[in-house]
Amino acid sequence: QVQLVESGGGLVQAGGSLRLSCAASGRIFSSVTMGWFRQAPGKEREFVASISRSGSWTNYADSVKGRFTISRDNAKNTVALQMNSLKPEDTALYYCAAGVVFGLSAADYAYWGQGTQVTISS
Repeated sequence: QVQLVESGGGLVQAGGSLRLSCAASGRIFSSVTMGWFRQAPGKEREFVASISRSGSWTNYADSVKGRFTISRDNAKNTVALQMNSLKPEDTALYYCAAGVVFGLSAADYAYWGQGTQVTISS
């Protein structure tokens, strides 16, 4: 069982930046695709970004391209999401997730963290 713990969320003004981190347990980390999703109240969980097992490939939602950067450090069992130029519409609970498929949907990810809240004020 992969254990994922997110951190780094908080309150930031529009235009600011946050860096989210996700610590993954075990030796399985390097064997899984990692993704970030977000969910605002009353809305479906939304794909944000993903990174392949080796880190060679990344995907981003159109809404965050050019603003967010996903990265991973397999030696440290961590994945990060650098979020710049934040907008109020980025406000959501952000989850990191792990799966064996380099996918864009929540169904592609079997393991989830507890989420970390990101709130962007205007």
